[in-house]
Amino acid sequence: MKNFIKEDDPFVVPTDDMKLIEEHFGNASNKYEKCSIARMEVPPRWKEPHQNPEFDEFTLMVKGKKMVEIDGEKIILEEGQTLLVKAGARVRYSNPFDEPAEYWSVCLPPFSLDTVHREKR
Repeated sequence: MKNFIKEDDPFVVPTDDMKLIEEHFGNASNKYEKCSIARMEVPPRWKEPHQNPEFDEFTLMVKGKKMVEIDGEKIILEEGQTLLVKAGARVRYSNPFDEPAEYWSVCLPPFSLDTVHREKR
C-alpha cells in the first residue's frame, strides 16, 4: 500500500448556480474522511444562501475577491488572503463584484450536504 494519494482528475460537483467546484479530496470525490479540498470558481454577482456548518472551513483566495458574512459581520476576502470560518457560525459566501473569483476551500471534517445546514433561499 502506498503512503500517498495523487489526485489527477478532481470530481466536478454538479451545481445549479454557475459555481465550479472541483473536489480533489472529500466525500464527493474519493470518500476521503478527514477533510475536503476543493478549487472553486464563482461568477460575478454569485451568492449562496446562509448556512450553519458543522465543519471548519478555510478559504485561500487565488484571484478576485468575495464577500463572507459571518454572524452578521461582512468581510471582503481578496487575492492572497486566507480566512477560517469556525464550525457553528452562520455564514454566507457571495461575489457581489463585477469580476469572477477563484479560491480553494478546505473543510475539516469534510464538507457534506448533511452537515452544511443551508437555509432556504
